Amino acid sequence: MLQKKARMKCLLLSLLLNVALCLAVPLLPNAGQEVGDYQTAQDYLKNFYNFKMDMPRQQKTGLDPFTEKIIQMQTFFGLEVTGKLDPKTLDIMKTPRCGVPDIGNYRTFPGQPKWKKKDLTYRVENYTPDMATADVDNAIVRAFQVWSNVTPLTFKKVEYGKADIMISFAKKEHGDFYPFDGPHRTLAHAFAPGEGIGGDAHFDEDETWTKGVNGYNLFLVAAHEFGHALGLSHSNIPGALMYPSYSYVNPSQFRLHQDDINGIQSLYGPSKDPVRTTDSSIPDTCGTKMSFDAITTLRGEIMFFKDRNFYRKYPQNPRPELYLISSLWPSIPGNIDAAYENSAKDRVLLFKGTKFWVLNGYDLVYGYPKSIYTLGLPKTVKRLDAAVYNEDTGKTYFFTGDKYWSYDEHRKKMDRGYPRRTAVDFPGISSKVDAVFQYYRYLYFFSGQRQYEYDFRSRRTLRVLTSNSWFRC
Repeated sequence: MLQKKARMKCLLLSLLLNVALCLAVPLLPNAGQEVGDYQTAQDYLKNFYNFKMDMPRQQKTGLDPFTEKIIQMQTFFGLEVTGKLDPKTLDIMKTPRCGVPDIGNYRTFPGQPKWKKKDLTYRVENYTPDMATADVDNAIVRAFQVWSNVTPLTFKKVEYGKADIMISFAKKEHGDFYPFDGPHRTLAHAFAPGEGIGGDAHFDEDETWTKGVNGYNLFLVAAHEFGHALGLSHSNIPGALMYPSYSYVNPSQFRLHQDDINGIQSLYGPSKDPVRTTDSSIPDTCGTKMSFDAITTLRGEIMFFKDRNFYRKYPQNPRPELYLISSLWPSIPGNIDAAYENSAKDRVLLFKGTKFWVLNGYDLVYGYPKSIYTLGLPKTVKRLDAAVYNEDTGKTYFFTGDKYWSYDEHRKKMDRGYPRRTAVDFPGISSKVDAVFQYYRYLYFFSGQRQYEYDFRSRRTLRVLTSNSWFRC
């Protein structure tokens, strides 16, 4: 009898434990999901989205806490909101990043903590052995200059005592209850302005720090962390310095994003003696000589490429946003020749010389670049001037000089009888085509400072516009 009762107790305890685990941990998103990936996701959501195992199920939505936090994370990063641990979501989770949580769409921390003085001090408590001391100091000075260039703030280094911003390199647990996690995950973290630990910045010594591209560039990471130390939270705009994921940009080409400028100036105002932060090669979008290298749509947005930059225009924001091409795609060179979106396949192709790259959203597709000759173009073509996918016909048109080729996207072959004269098949388009894209039923051809709105069905030009009319000039 006692043995039977003991067995019953063990069975009951086992059932209770199973029920507790089922309530605390949702089922894997799909049967093929790796347990290691799922653990990575749990850790990521705990660290950056305040996920807790014992959180109750949402009454309004009926969703389990894990799914709710996945949705919150996907929304922040502009991913497709599936609520599932899909490959794109997991890729973001595995990308090296800042250790400060993504607490919401704030340019500043809740309550807007900031320094109540303009002249701040900093002290480097210890140095990483990865770099020469002088290189560390130089990276930190330049990182502070990023912010002093656009605000009234000044930064002075002190050698002893307590400074406003204390800088240190440390591993794992280092006394602030936010331990580092070893190589390639959390790179650094910093605290909002305040007393005690407020404003301090810590860098993970398990990372390899560098002044170049190999390892993690200290200047880029420090500039980001000092943004936190001054009161900025994370931005959800790719290309912004305060975007949480690490992306290498050549420091000599670094340019502070307007979103970062808006955020820091909302706290401290503009500099009284501003340093020019824009590249002198960036043209005036409303100038009379404005032209473009390439233009393409991307999931409802329009991307205008010019030199080393591109302008991102999307319906939610009437003002285009400027990015360095290298800030999103370091492996793609500037001065893009041509670009087009195949909306049926959710792909964007970018062309430079005899090579092309493929994007899925803003992510580079593995296996590129490839040669333009794999598309069937003749070896006499050394570069494209423009390209566009026609949603009505399923054909892509490649323009070079006064001719164009037609490519069948379904058969993945060039159509016979090409090249043909552009002016013959597109009446009114007699000049060299610099860029072209489709918007609703019309094709927009760009040539120099002019733009031609073309109706493919009626085969006629409807309007002649300036090239920058999309910028509301």
